[in-house]
Amino acid sequence: MSKIKSAYFCQNCGHQTSKWLGKCPSCTQWNTFVEEVIEKSSTTSLFNKNNNKSAKAENILKIEKKSFERKILSDKELNRVLGLGMVPGSVVLFGGEPGIGKSTLLLQTAIQEKNLKTLYISGEESEQQIKMRADRIGIKNESCFILTETNLHYILNQSEELLPDLLIIDSIQTLFSQDIDSSPGSISQIKECTGQLLRYAKQNHISVWLIGHITKEGTLAGPKVLEHMVDVVVHFDGDRNYVYRLLRTVKNRFGSTNELGIYEMQGNGLLPVDNPSEILISNRNKELSGVAIASTLEGIRPLMIEVQALVSTAVYGTPQRISTGFDQRRLNMLLAVLEKKCGFRLASKDVFVNIAGGIKVEDPAIDLAMVCAIMSSNADLAIKTNYCFAAEVGLSGEIRPVNRIEQRISEAEKLGFTSIFISSYTKNLDKKKYSIEIVPCQQIQEVVKIIFSN
Repeated sequence: MSKIKSAYFCQNCGHQTSKWLGKCPSCTQWNTFVEEVIEKSSTTSLFNKNNNKSAKAENILKIEKKSFERKILSDKELNRVLGLGMVPGSVVLFGGEPGIGKSTLLLQTAIQEKNLKTLYISGEESEQQIKMRADRIGIKNESCFILTETNLHYILNQSEELLPDLLIIDSIQTLFSQDIDSSPGSISQIKECTGQLLRYAKQNHISVWLIGHITKEGTLAGPKVLEHMVDVVVHFDGDRNYVYRLLRTVKNRFGSTNELGIYEMQGNGLLPVDNPSEILISNRNKELSGVAIASTLEGIRPLMIEVQALVSTAVYGTPQRISTGFDQRRLNMLLAVLEKKCGFRLASKDVFVNIAGGIKVEDPAIDLAMVCAIMSSNADLAIKTNYCFAAEVGLSGEIRPVNRIEQRISEAEKLGFTSIFISSYTKNLDKKKYSIEIVPCQQIQEVVKIIFSN
């Protein structure tokens, strides 16, 4: 009887050692090593049979450039996030919280794409459960096939027979390979299964989409090397108290990593939102204090979002600073600027800020709208509903310009705003081609004076 070989793997980064270590030498995290069996069986892997030929180095100038044709999907939001289409031979990893709609989105895509042959692999649900969800979506497609299996060898054999254009795995943590003697979901199983699917996708030019679980910290479960292996990493998130779901690209070898797709969760599936600016701004019958509209960008898409603020006297002695959808540290910085440079006394007051719609924004262009919303709530004076803002606030209280201001102005003009406040340091801006009033400002005091003069 052969001796069982085992090794220790870091659960954070996937680093392998022959003995247990308290601290990982690769990612410097403590108590992350677990022991796993690594002895492979004697069976030969399905895709190792053609890998016996030796590789040969080639001059970079003599390598022939092969153009790949993207396959345009019917889902415009998914197209934008993936980089204007699906690339044959690519491996895409979808992550998100349980119940957020990952399986629904990918099953919906598999059913909608009638020009593509798709194979949906489920290791968590039965065929009857998938059929019930497909009936709820209400779309029929003869080129969509369902397989409930967790053995990777059988999955690849079935895919060899069907030769689909798109292979969907739900989820990668449920698969296991016969070449690894460890349980499904372990680090070695995830790495081996992903590696075999990656080789299969590249050799056969088949797109493979993987669904990955996440940890309680919000990161993708399994080794960190999993994200390095795939071509695209997409996070699907949202607030359960809202019907909107956000699709963000974290890594993309074929396009931008700043794109955002917005969906609306309904009883018949996830519906793409064509104009998110209209749904992120509440319909107000009258002007309210503490509300300002900001123009932000997510990738190439301009969005108009509603910034809400509430300033009140601190009851418990220590003032609270709480933000939802906005960076807490940046909020503290803006409050310090208002206190030190602009003379507004907020040190003894509670400040609560919120980005309406349940989205998270990291664009510094909403700084001016955030400052104006705080000032509006502090003075209990409303900002006109036809005012919007697009500028960054510096540490000295100056209004700084932001990138791609033309797109921000065009979006504000399209939605009916009459005035937009920007930095006076903005260069190469032709104001004549816009019907909206462009108000350039240098300091926060100028903006406050204009919006509260009436």
